[in-house]
Amino acid sequence: MNDLAIFGGNPVRTKPFSSWPETNHDYGTALQKVVESGRWGVGSPLIKQFNETFAETQDAKYCISTNSGTTALWVALKAAGIKAGDEVIVPAYTFIATASAILMANAVPVFVDIDANTLNIDASQIESVITPKTKAIMTVHISGNPANLGHILAIAEKHDLVVIEDAAQAHGAEWNGTKVGAIGLGGIFSFQTSKNLSAGEGGAIVTNDEAFMEACFSYHNCGRVMGGKWYEHNHLGGNFRFNAFGAVMLLEQLKHLESEMVLRENNRNKLDEQISQIEGLTPIGRYAETTRESNHLYLLKYDSSKFNDVHRDNFFKAMQAEGVFTYKGYTPLYREALFITNPDEYPWLKDHDYQSLSLPVTENISDNEIVWLKQNHLLGNDDDLNDIIRAFEKVTGAIKKDPDKFRDLA
Repeated sequence: MNDLAIFGGNPVRTKPFSSWPETNHDYGTALQKVVESGRWGVGSPLIKQFNETFAETQDAKYCISTNSGTTALWVALKAAGIKAGDEVIVPAYTFIATASAILMANAVPVFVDIDANTLNIDASQIESVITPKTKAIMTVHISGNPANLGHILAIAEKHDLVVIEDAAQAHGAEWNGTKVGAIGLGGIFSFQTSKNLSAGEGGAIVTNDEAFMEACFSYHNCGRVMGGKWYEHNHLGGNFRFNAFGAVMLLEQLKHLESEMVLRENNRNKLDEQISQIEGLTPIGRYAETTRESNHLYLLKYDSSKFNDVHRDNFFKAMQAEGVFTYKGYTPLYREALFITNPDEYPWLKDHDYQSLSLPVTENISDNEIVWLKQNHLLGNDDDLNDIIRAFEKVTGAIKKDPDKFRDLA
């Protein structure tokens, strides 16, 4: 037991894991090209080139790049026809922007519990919350693991709803052999620093629907109309445009996306194989129709009943001391202070009591079970993976051997 770092022993790992974003690509030449062009924003052919390349990458006809994934969500909602007071169904386990974008569109987030196996929205519960005000389902491909699009799209067709895919973490992920994003009406991606494609900040919307694309263009570009006059404004849009510097950085990264996806896939499979042999740790599952994940995070579940009821958070402390940073990630969105609503600020939410909402799977996953590792842990070599596996084996073995020593970790 004294071998554990948290009790004074030597940690498994003292050096950092692979850094992210990667800085060894040929950014300098690409960025210099932008500088010398003098066209850093509107009208840059490099932004157009990125839009076309990313659309093709995601099996889509069209792409509109934006300055963040959050603004992409708002633009997609408005372009889909979401109006004040409309209800949008969304999973309760996701990043805050999925729901805050709905609020920014003056619409109402309606939270649904998640599937305990995949952590995506539980499609079997969607119909129970549909009302005459429901206009859209915003599904999330959590960690780049596609949601149950077959079931979700069938519900949407039955009830005349639109489906917006929050694919912020799902670059390159596939459902039945087709890249996610444009399988519904449209989908958004993020290029924020942590994402598998990163421009520091940035986002994109992809679609196969021309009218939706044109509406997205308008909402992200001050309400302008494609092909219209510069000072012709048909919608209340914002300046959510992307810039050429981010575009060329992403174009450079797209050259390496496939090889990095293969590396993440291979390393994820190696971790799954070894960690699944530890009783009480279970890697997250996928749907049968999922043909590829982006592996933006490495997720697994911790069953405290197999560890003599030692809570997961004490397991985290021991793992972090060993040099492998595991943590809990998201909390249920309806617990966020944002949803303790002020009717003066959000009058359209006055009849929605989020504080009384309780979704048991989301809460159990967040409070007790989920274990996160950031995606840079999947970019290393076999020595890096062996350190991760040794840390899991070392800590879980110690907990099972002497659980009382872990109960009172400060």
